[in-house]
Amino acid sequence: MATRQSTIDFLLDQLSDAGVVSARKMFGEYCLYHAGKPFGLVCDDQLYLKNTPTSRSLIEASGPVVEAPPYPGARPHLLISADLWDERSWLCTLVQATARDLPAPKPKVSKVPKAAKGTK
Repeated sequence: MATRQSTIDFLLDQLSDAGVVSARKMFGEYCLYHAGKPFGLVCDDQLYLKNTPTSRSLIEASGPVVEAPPYPGARPHLLISADLWDERSWLCTLVQATARDLPAPKPKVSKVPKAAKGTK
């Protein structure tokens, strides 16, 4: 079952106070970004965040930590239950903390061969 657009719309609205948060559709599911940094996935209408020390401690303070792979073969992510999505301030803090813990995205490598760039 693919993630519904209404789920993404709701999450993006809830995260509007977290800074620049966006979603990119991938194979019927979505990758979530904070200021260009991928921090989580939404698969089958469930929110998965990358496991970082800060995000884990914030979740532990709110209840049990549940880890699960967002899709077969993926590393386990932190599964954020839908009842926590309504905690707008907490959710924004969680996303900001997760993104802060993650490394900057690697620069994209140009796929154009050097000879095609006008060199002789």
